[in-house]
Amino acid sequence: MTTIKEVSELAGVSQATVSRVMNGSDRVADATRQKVKAAMAELGYQPNSAAQALASNRSNTIGMVVSSLDGPFYGPVMSGVEEELRGHNKHLIIASGHGQVDQEKEAISFLSSRQVDGLILLTESVDAVYLKNLNDRIPIYLINQHIDGLESRNMWLDNEGGTYAATQYLISMGHTQIVCAGGQSYKQDANERVVGFTKAMRAAGLAVSERSIVRTVFEFSGGLEAMRQFEASGLPFTAIVAGNDEMAIGIFEWAAQRQLRIPEDLSVIGFDDVLMANYVKPRLTTMNFPVYDMARASARMALDEVYGKRPPQGMEFKPNLVTRDSVRDLNA
Repeated sequence: MTTIKEVSELAGVSQATVSRVMNGSDRVADATRQKVKAAMAELGYQPNSAAQALASNRSNTIGMVVSSLDGPFYGPVMSGVEEELRGHNKHLIIASGHGQVDQEKEAISFLSSRQVDGLILLTESVDAVYLKNLNDRIPIYLINQHIDGLESRNMWLDNEGGTYAATQYLISMGHTQIVCAGGQSYKQDANERVVGFTKAMRAAGLAVSERSIVRTVFEFSGGLEAMRQFEASGLPFTAIVAGNDEMAIGIFEWAAQRQLRIPEDLSVIGFDDVLMANYVKPRLTTMNFPVYDMARASARMALDEVYGKRPPQGMEFKPNLVTRDSVRDLNA
């Protein structure tokens, strides 16, 4: 069986350098790293992960909790984290919390029992006190959350500013009768998006009533249900701000069922810019959520602190307007 000593001799480096390459350390020059990897490949050397973990007191594994393992939003999140970690010879274990506090805690407990070196969390229900206490036991990194006291560990999106911009865009296109289909009231990002809508409407001197906002769920069915409630309210509107793209696609279906045309009869703007937004007919105007970039940044933050001993540094991401075909210009 090939040993680390043989790898070091073939590569012409020290055994310590070989170990640093295997552990994904950035203290190795790229040229040296390539020499070591070439020697490992030539000799067929396979590192003993258990021995590595025992020697370094690290499992070289990061745990991740997400709300769901399917859907157009969570796939890019998991891919972004996994690709960043894999590029540094670290592994990812994923568990789903299903948006329920007890299941999120169970997922966290499961991952902790697997001796992960850190936790990347895209949770919805565990509260700030729980997260702060958890961070005292294991380094945590938060995606799409902004928790006071854990600012350095947050990767968050300006949800309020994004929906403010989306609503402003509809107003600039001549719409004054605008409603908002929001997501679950227990979700931080859903609440922030509703706030952005309300602020933009009021800044433009447009009325916002209780009937102007319906809260359902960030899903296709949520868009359908929101439209049924708006229809029942009798409130007139020419445009709708959807809490996310899945809801917007549900709104498309509601319109099709009633033989209404988008954007001629109803303008729709979404949020997230999932893959399907560019393929529905008409193509969906939406706010781009750089979720893949945010996920990779969270993974880099974990790598930097856990393995590089550098302090974490949170970051705010800004959504951008993506104009397509689902909004009618009433000024034309």
